[in-house]
Amino acid sequence: MPTFFYIYRFREEVLKNELFLALTQLAAERNLDQSIVVSAVKEAIASAYRKDPASKGQDISVEVDSETGDVIVKTILNVKEEENIEDPLSEISEEEAKKIDKDLRVGDFIETGFLEYNPGRIAAQTAKQVVLQKLREAERDLVFGQFSDKEGQVITGTVQRMESKNVFVDIGRTIALMPISEQTFYEKYRVGQKLKFYVTQVQRTVRGPEIIVSRTHPDLLRKLFETEVPEINSGVVEIKALSREAGARSKVAVTSEDSEIDAVGACVGLRGIRIQNVVNELLGEKIDVIDWNEDPKILITNSLSPANVSKVNIDEDTSSATVIVPKKQLSLAIGREGQNARLAAKLTNWKIDVQAEEEVEVKTVIPNEQQAIKEHSTDLTKEKVTEEAPEVLSTVNQTEIQAEDIIDSEIFDESKSLNEEEELRVLEKEIEDLEKQELEEERKAKEKETILDFSSEEIWNIGGSKKSENSDDEVIRFAEDIESVNVYNSNSTKSKKSNKKRRNKR
Repeated sequence: MPTFFYIYRFREEVLKNELFLALTQLAAERNLDQSIVVSAVKEAIASAYRKDPASKGQDISVEVDSETGDVIVKTILNVKEEENIEDPLSEISEEEAKKIDKDLRVGDFIETGFLEYNPGRIAAQTAKQVVLQKLREAERDLVFGQFSDKEGQVITGTVQRMESKNVFVDIGRTIALMPISEQTFYEKYRVGQKLKFYVTQVQRTVRGPEIIVSRTHPDLLRKLFETEVPEINSGVVEIKALSREAGARSKVAVTSEDSEIDAVGACVGLRGIRIQNVVNELLGEKIDVIDWNEDPKILITNSLSPANVSKVNIDEDTSSATVIVPKKQLSLAIGREGQNARLAAKLTNWKIDVQAEEEVEVKTVIPNEQQAIKEHSTDLTKEKVTEEAPEVLSTVNQTEIQAEDIIDSEIFDESKSLNEEEELRVLEKEIEDLEKQELEEERKAKEKETILDFSSEEIWNIGGSKKSENSDDEVIRFAEDIESVNVYNSNSTKSKKSNKKRRNKR
């Protein structure tokens, strides 16, 4: 045989081996099955041959043997009646087709006409582009199929980069997106940081599968507990409800059908090792684990922990509850910016109003009780006056007693709606008036003693001074008329002093 024949055969064998190695390498690099790569190569070669001038636009069929690397290219012809043939390159008559296969009929397709496996530069470039495109599509389909089953699951990823407040996470075969709405404001992300993420959504897009992950989803906390607590994973302990403010604080209500198992203790673990692992994964988020109870009062009480609750009043019609706590526990029950009460409301699905005991006592005093308190204070005030009056007014005569009765009837009239402060002011004023009356009576008593020193002339020469209304014979009647004498004497004394001053001036 000629030498060039052996050279051609050697070159063909080398190409077969190179093709086989290329297929194997592509499958390994892309982590794809070899059959997928072979299918992509077949479509690429067929597309390249269709664009090659040698094929003259014929329909091409390509077969590739992945084990030997053999490539067989054939043309596909449509069997038609001889008078209906329009394109001889893509159509064949029924008579010619039966020479190849007797079973062929009009409308069938036949593979015939082997083409030489020697594509040109343009065809090779086209084949390369088609192979890459098909491999990318295969990868996207594979990734979508792999992660569509992980929607609602927790995966581990590495922060790759941050762009426009979005965080891109490398999760292995693809890059996941964590938008700002799924980020925790308390966490600071850095490139290369490994974290666990909750897969919220997997969807197809023009650019391939899009995977949305989250660090704020409440189920992230649930899945972490299932991972760290075997009792939850096995179903012995159940998470009945949870509420979360990502990065700050969370509340988890757990229960167990087995009364011998401490559900809270199982979640916390020995020396808190289990819950500490969850806290570390959430970068220091505080977690409260409480016992679940079907009784809403007990559940609301537990949900407000660590605060101590005195009483819970619930309204089932409005699903609202009023929680009464000691005044010292009020700030603890409400939490910073209302966080503790807000998480408790989310956990229990009840509207919670937290109040201090002292405030409730003031608010719950009804008008009748207020009136009773006012009447009671009035009685105490009367008793106080009655007790103090004999001590202050030991010399009160019948007129003063009558005045006291008038005071009682005027000051302590039950029809007057005086508050306690007004009553106290009135009481002080009346005591002051009584003291003045006492001093006045003492002064009168002293004047009664000194009037006996006056001469009879001075007594009977009172002049135009006022006499008692009952004095018909102008006789002084004690003790009303004695006041006129005192007035006369004081006027006389003043007159003498004024005359003396005038003489001294002269």
